[in-house]
Amino acid sequence: MGKTFKVISSLALSSCLLTAGLFNVDGNVSPAYAAEQAGQASIYIAPIDRAKFLAGSKFDFRVELNQLSAMPGSVSITVNGQDAEAFFGKKFVKTNTDKSQEFTIRDVSIDKAGTYEVAVKADGLSKTVKYEAVTADNSGKKAKNVILFIGDGMAFPDITISRIMSKGMTEGKYNGLMEMDKFDQRAVVTTSGMDSVVTDSANSASAYNTGHKSAVNGLGIYPDNTPDSLDDPKVETLAEMIKRTKGMSVGVVSTSEIEDATPAAVVSHTRRRSDKAEIAEMLYKVQPEVILGGGSAYFLPKSTAGSKRKDEKNLFDMFQQKGYDIAENATQLKQASGSKLLGLFHPADMSVYYDRSTNNKAELKSFTDQPNLWDMTQKAIDVLSKNDKGFFLMVEGASIDKQLHPLDWERAAYDTIEMDKAIGVAKRFAENNGDTLIVVTADHSHSVSIAGTYWEGDGKSGRDAVRTYAESEFPTYVDSNGDGFPDSPDVDRKLAVVFGAHPDYYEDYKFDSVPTSPTVNKDGKYVANPAKLADPNDPNRDRFLQTGSIPYNESQGVHTADDVPLMAYGPGASYFKGTMDNTDVFYGMANALGLHLVDVQSDGKNWIPLATFVNLMGGTVKYDAARREITMLVNTNTVTLNLNSGKATKNGKDVALDFKFDNGTTYVNSSTILDVLAK
Repeated sequence: MGKTFKVISSLALSSCLLTAGLFNVDGNVSPAYAAEQAGQASIYIAPIDRAKFLAGSKFDFRVELNQLSAMPGSVSITVNGQDAEAFFGKKFVKTNTDKSQEFTIRDVSIDKAGTYEVAVKADGLSKTVKYEAVTADNSGKKAKNVILFIGDGMAFPDITISRIMSKGMTEGKYNGLMEMDKFDQRAVVTTSGMDSVVTDSANSASAYNTGHKSAVNGLGIYPDNTPDSLDDPKVETLAEMIKRTKGMSVGVVSTSEIEDATPAAVVSHTRRRSDKAEIAEMLYKVQPEVILGGGSAYFLPKSTAGSKRKDEKNLFDMFQQKGYDIAENATQLKQASGSKLLGLFHPADMSVYYDRSTNNKAELKSFTDQPNLWDMTQKAIDVLSKNDKGFFLMVEGASIDKQLHPLDWERAAYDTIEMDKAIGVAKRFAENNGDTLIVVTADHSHSVSIAGTYWEGDGKSGRDAVRTYAESEFPTYVDSNGDGFPDSPDVDRKLAVVFGAHPDYYEDYKFDSVPTSPTVNKDGKYVANPAKLADPNDPNRDRFLQTGSIPYNESQGVHTADDVPLMAYGPGASYFKGTMDNTDVFYGMANALGLHLVDVQSDGKNWIPLATFVNLMGGTVKYDAARREITMLVNTNTVTLNLNSGKATKNGKDVALDFKFDNGTTYVNSSTILDVLAK
């Protein structure tokens, strides 16, 4: 390994504090789940109620009796009426404090699809939760590869902002579309976590990678009542499943620290997303074949200048000994040719696209040879596609979020466009191969929106220069070289972008030469930072003041609970439609791969989704939820399926028709349905 990462200057590290230090949700986590906040005795079961499992996936099972005044005389824990120890085939590890008692079984699975009820009784306390175990859909063409793009914090308006700046608009019509705009299959995704309506990136990305909810700051876990962030009940990630059962390759690509929440969610299990040294070791444990991003400081031994580790482990050496090519900059990334690749291009978060592309040395410092996201994506695909068993690749446009937090919407837009170009790289690969599912989504939203345009041409400025309705003439961004990025963010008439959830800050619609915090701390409160202005000493600067809408202890804009967009392309894309919970995205990817974690014997029947069959026949389908009956009208025939009884009728008479309901979809045996309709 070269010496670039052997010594990291303190100057370079200090330049990273804005982008690396401001954007983590508070790492201090409450030890117990919110159920115990009232202080009364209660039962907590993990996984929680309505948890859904891919049959055969690994998880930890835990029951807690909290806020006890005395230890219970007897405790009963059953699954579908069977003693839990017998059901899982393992004994509980029992622990207790003076006010709690815990029962934990690690590394178990539910191998058969179905509904399961967990019942806990402890003297006068009782609680039940229900689980659903499902298997992957066997029907239709399967994907060999899955590429998941996560635009961190990429709200619907951020895409609109980026499209306008990238493609322009003439007489109300866009002059072009983004790559993600061209995906036909679309959905909206809800993002709340198990403990709060507004999520952070850790538990939202964890939902995509595990199919389970978690709590703020949590990665691949359900929270428990201990202060140890590394002992919480674990749930297996998609990457772990496919490496364990299918021998597929895994790639993790991000413009953030590779230990940050979204990339960490691919492999990690911790209650505290700030456990970054431990997350680096979790990457080593899983060993994704491609790891590209920032965060080298957590790979260096403590004795190396710039290291953020507390021990002498050298993860660069450890990965190199496992056969990984090591890349420290864009030049070395292009030269890498092996089947395993570790590329870390910055000690903290990578610099944002605008500063990289303009060689803004005031921000870059000595890190002037960082790759762009589409080159990282192309290299990841080149390496991962060497495995004929397929791959899962997660690509994150991390600094969309990291720039929306400090209300720097223009830098966020440049990073959105950068990720969109990476999506184009993946789309061309998928088109050429025909075996790759691409999913594009966000992990959460921000309160960003477009109010109109901003223009000072008539001498007005500040709030008075925001033009709305008929006065919001089209912005004047120019892309003279056709690279998809505006030549400059500072134009005569620009978008008037506003935020709904923000601290006090100044907005003069002049681009910041370097990323700048919107606030400074004054007497314990965060107030507007004059350094955000082109003229910080302007005596009339309050005309640019945006009065805050969140508490004074918040230094930046915050996430919002708004639904986020999802676009999909390739085999399995039809799963993604309507309004989806974020945990369902996991099952869409698992279905696309035909991911079976237990031996599934084929029954020899040709099952086809009912809706697909009826559409092919030109018919219609109706569902009566109260009666759990499906009625299909095909030609002059009325066929009714009762999901409760399993019986079918045609034009009011009983008929023999094979059908089943699995993972939210009704399937019919193509042979028997054709026979029924023919008679």
